Amino acid sequence: MSILASHSASKAILVLADGTVFHGTAIGAGGTAVGEVVFNTAMTGYQEILTDPSYAEQIVTLTYPHIGNYGTNHEDEESNRVWAKGLIIREMSLKASNFRREQSLGDYLRQRNVVGIADIDTRKLTRILREKGAQNGCIMAGEINVEKALELAQQFPGLKGLDLAKEVTIRTPVEWVSQSWKLGQGFSDLNEPKFHVVAYDYGCKRNILRMLADRGCKVTLVPAQTPAKDVLAMNPDGVFLSNGPGDPEPCDYAIAAIQEIIDAKVPIFGICLGHQLLALASGAQTVKMKLGHHGANHPVQDLATGRVMITSQNHGFAVDEATLPATMKATHKSLFDGTLQGIERTDVKAFSFQGHPEASPGPNDAAPLFDHFIELMSQ
Repeated sequence: MSILASHSASKAILVLADGTVFHGTAIGAGGTAVGEVVFNTAMTGYQEILTDPSYAEQIVTLTYPHIGNYGTNHEDEESNRVWAKGLIIREMSLKASNFRREQSLGDYLRQRNVVGIADIDTRKLTRILREKGAQNGCIMAGEINVEKALELAQQFPGLKGLDLAKEVTIRTPVEWVSQSWKLGQGFSDLNEPKFHVVAYDYGCKRNILRMLADRGCKVTLVPAQTPAKDVLAMNPDGVFLSNGPGDPEPCDYAIAAIQEIIDAKVPIFGICLGHQLLALASGAQTVKMKLGHHGANHPVQDLATGRVMITSQNHGFAVDEATLPATMKATHKSLFDGTLQGIERTDVKAFSFQGHPEASPGPNDAAPLFDHFIELMSQ
């Protein structure tokens, strides 16, 4: 390959549906990536973000300017593949140095055929997303055609009305006993489970399952469309509703199943998409947010105690507090924009949280929500 051809192959563009064009450098595979462009304010955790199924059909912009300095490894993946459609960063680190490092970020992206772009003004991009809301966009790396990229960005239908939970879910049930990673030990398995939790996989992150296992739970992870009768036949101590991508409203199969489980009075804990689905199953409504919450520094207030938690967030839809039924109360609110972050049923043992108490990446302030789930099952 000539020097000129090699130089040409390293170029990339990002084109937003509003016509804005960014020229940069390709950092992953060649080709195109089309999806909803969002920004994430986390300073670390790029590998966990890329492998979070909640980012399906989304292109992630990392606002922290220097990315890739500690590389990647197989232990930090939150699922078995990269779900984000593409990655946008300001600057790729020239060196990846960490005792757990197995691959550089660039090699990781190329091996998994993920398109990425660097060397663009991510502050300008973030301002556009804040002012106009999440934008559909296209990254094109290698052979560049601005007009074609704009056409692809404008043709993307967006996430409103899109049921992605059934696309990212597992196909057959899986038993999970692996606990959280510890320095010098790695992962270990739960030996003597105290509880049996059935978890619906709408796009579940592995760290959620590990934190349940840490608290004595053997988890049976089931596909998103599993009927409630099959779950109840497993005689679970509790049912967990996982995070996941897309619009919760089209997930009628999940809403119907949750309603049956509520009627059976089995303790329920929901996170992210699971939080929204519990609300819909209880009679509330959800709305598409202007730009969503994506990051690891979001302040959330516990309404009962006044305590403020710094939380990890990743969602583009929210529960409309004005539509909560009489059987449900608000428990947590975002201090960024006042949106609803937590709900609890007043008639049965069921509660949920919009943010990510399992973090990965992010702070651990909200981790006690898992302990509350254990308390409900113990009762």
